[in-house]
Amino acid sequence: MNILTAMRERLDQLAVFAELDVEPTGLPAGAAALSDASVLEVLRHVTAIANDAERLQSVVAGVAATRSRREQGHSGLAAGQGHASPAALIQSITGGSRADALRQLRVGAALLDEGGASAAPMDAESGDPAGDDNALSLDANLPSAAASAREPWHAPLRVALLEGRLTPAQHDAIRGGLGEPDAEDIDPASAALAWSVAAGTLVDEAVEGASVEELRSRARQMRDILDPTGAACRFQNRYEKRSIRMWIDQHGQHHGHIAFDDEMALFVRSMFAAALRPRRGGPRFVTDAERVAAADLIADPRTNEQLEYDLLVDVLRAGAVAEAADVFGVRQPGVRMVIVKDQAGARDPLGRMIATGHAEDGGDAFPGAIIDRALCQHGSVDVTVDSRGNPLDLGREQRLFSAKQKLALAIRDGGCAGIGCSVPAAYCESHHIDHVAAGGRTDIDRGILLCRFHHMQLHNNGWRIVRDGLGPFILIPPPGHRSPDGTETPPRRLRTKAPWAWAWDPPPPPERPPWRTPPSPPAQPGAAPAEPAVSGSHYSAVPRPI
Repeated sequence: MNILTAMRERLDQLAVFAELDVEPTGLPAGAAALSDASVLEVLRHVTAIANDAERLQSVVAGVAATRSRREQGHSGLAAGQGHASPAALIQSITGGSRADALRQLRVGAALLDEGGASAAPMDAESGDPAGDDNALSLDANLPSAAASAREPWHAPLRVALLEGRLTPAQHDAIRGGLGEPDAEDIDPASAALAWSVAAGTLVDEAVEGASVEELRSRARQMRDILDPTGAACRFQNRYEKRSIRMWIDQHGQHHGHIAFDDEMALFVRSMFAAALRPRRGGPRFVTDAERVAAADLIADPRTNEQLEYDLLVDVLRAGAVAEAADVFGVRQPGVRMVIVKDQAGARDPLGRMIATGHAEDGGDAFPGAIIDRALCQHGSVDVTVDSRGNPLDLGREQRLFSAKQKLALAIRDGGCAGIGCSVPAAYCESHHIDHVAAGGRTDIDRGILLCRFHHMQLHNNGWRIVRDGLGPFILIPPPGHRSPDGTETPPRRLRTKAPWAWAWDPPPPPERPPWRTPPSPPAQPGAAPAEPAVSGSHYSAVPRPI
């Protein structure tokens, strides 16, 4: 359907709500008079109109950029309107922020680009185009024959956006997070294919409900998996920017600003999480002492920020003398890392491991040098999984999942399995999909990680999670449950949040060549087939086909 026709039809559907056909000053009162079902329906229509309008706005912004190229000088569209750059022109018309204008220009450039990567390169950290606003341009002079001869790697994103399966914000998050296919010592065509597969995978995740923040994080994680050498360089760049600065304002208030490196940022977050977990909806506590401590913390009149400050000061003051349990309570802070075992062998000429590991909570990438150091300091634990990511059965004798079982679930699920939920594994509870009272067993293939909210939703509101053997986990809504569009809510497949899941569930296109893997030697007669492996600094996972 034509985009303007679709927008008109949506407006016609909104016109049936007399409560909204009022003067602008009466709109709040009119909207407040809507029923719950009407609120959901109106929100759905307005969102669809806004997405169509933003898509159209981005395309037109891209056209404005092509007509405002630097070589056109004062005859360009932006300069002719008295603006120094296309972004300034867009911002003056929309009244939005400079960041919004730049995003519209980036998305518009991608939508108009049918033949190659003509938009300005993205800054690796900020996602903004490198250089000034005028650096964003389109190769409008690219011969049509050359444009039709090659399809850009980001074509899945472009198609999904034009079809309405992606919003401009989602498109920008994925495109900026993946960056451009520029992996060292890799054939450009193979790199473009790998990036295209990653883009298609992220489109699927967006369609299934992943937020913009999740997509941006997942895109960066995928980029670091595809380009571990580049990941090490990006990590080092952030490490070099670490700093702390303190000053006193005119009122005598002391201030501080800290730029963390990746590893220490996660450690500090883990430290705060260990101490404030009851305030932030962490797992429920079992023993009486834990429940009392949690209740005391929840009742504490200090804000979370004040508690974090006091904790940091206590840690600095106590140093190595303090007992960890006195400061942090039940769970001590730490950073667990996961690495695919097969990827941990190659080293560069300086002896550094060429691999990408991931933090258990959040999936942030770590270069091989950090993995090496963690292995040296703490060793590792191997976790063997099958070809679908299911960890080995670690026992079924006890009612509660053991610490090792929860570790294995964290590797498989990567956090809360709830749709659109970003709660990390450390904040999750282990759910038995088969009720224990009905004979359910505490096996890891019958357990799944859920945050407290989604866990309680299952037990209190009639939702269920089922699984056929070792197949995907399926979320079953309660009978009669309705989606925002008024239709009966269908069952939904739950996807792992683990960024390392590609190790056992890769999304290759037909006849995709191996990625960063040398050709295997001819199999010897009678030899067992080689097994892919997943390994970890601090722990590891080894997938073995079942």
